[in-house]
Amino acid sequence: MKRIVLTGAGGRLGGYLRSSLAGLAETLVSTDLHDDIGTLLPNEVYVRADLASLDDILAVTKDADMIVHFGAVADEAPFDEILGPNIVGAYNVWEAAFRHGVRRVVYASSIHVVGMHDKGEFIGIDAPHRPDTFYGLAKCFAEDLARLYWDKRGVEAVCLRILSCAQVTNPRAVGSWLSEGDLVHLVERAISTPVTGFSVIYGVSNNDRAPVDNSGASHLGYKPKDNAEQFAKAIYAEAGPLDPRDKANSCHGGPFATVPLGESGVAFLNLNEE
Repeated sequence: MKRIVLTGAGGRLGGYLRSSLAGLAETLVSTDLHDDIGTLLPNEVYVRADLASLDDILAVTKDADMIVHFGAVADEAPFDEILGPNIVGAYNVWEAAFRHGVRRVVYASSIHVVGMHDKGEFIGIDAPHRPDTFYGLAKCFAEDLARLYWDKRGVEAVCLRILSCAQVTNPRAVGSWLSEGDLVHLVERAISTPVTGFSVIYGVSNNDRAPVDNSGASHLGYKPKDNAEQFAKAIYAEAGPLDPRDKANSCHGGPFATVPLGESGVAFLNLNEE
């Protein structure tokens, strides 16, 4: 491809992807709200752009072959804080894709679109939306928007329902972990698969205890290699017995299933994101 646009390039996950994406196109256009994102790759350019501004997004996506949309407020927050970047921003990305004739948007969705489902259900990619937060609700909106733009306007989309892409530091992550390497592989498959239409796939590694079923998305050829079982014994020993009546333990959304609307869920995940 000649040009890939990456939103959220200044974030942790965006940072994982930059080198891989630069290898897939003549030019990688990285964008975020930061003044800069550090040293750029030889074929990478950085453009500061606000997701909530259609003019900004139209400008940065001009001549793009594909958009990898990872920009967002990445935690639960008051609705007014979610609205601009996560909801209006999603509309701006898909509208810009349509106006510019971009073939496909690869979108960082989230397990929080189905966060209130019980983990014992072993849900598939066709599980109905059941968000756990305003953050999850915004992801639901973007997934529905992606389907609408495929059905009505022919813009392909792959929605990556990422479970948890950080070091395994809590019992939930023994099932939900997505390693950095598997994230890169997942995004590469979402880009390189010849035809995707509208597709949903869970972003999770090959964990023995993965609580979701990706069999309905086998056409994407995603074959994760890493497994969080190597961390299970130590993590469970440190955590001690878990209360099965606590939705933070029994629901896919983890702590996001229990926090009051508008309040951070990440704060309760005991994440080490380095």
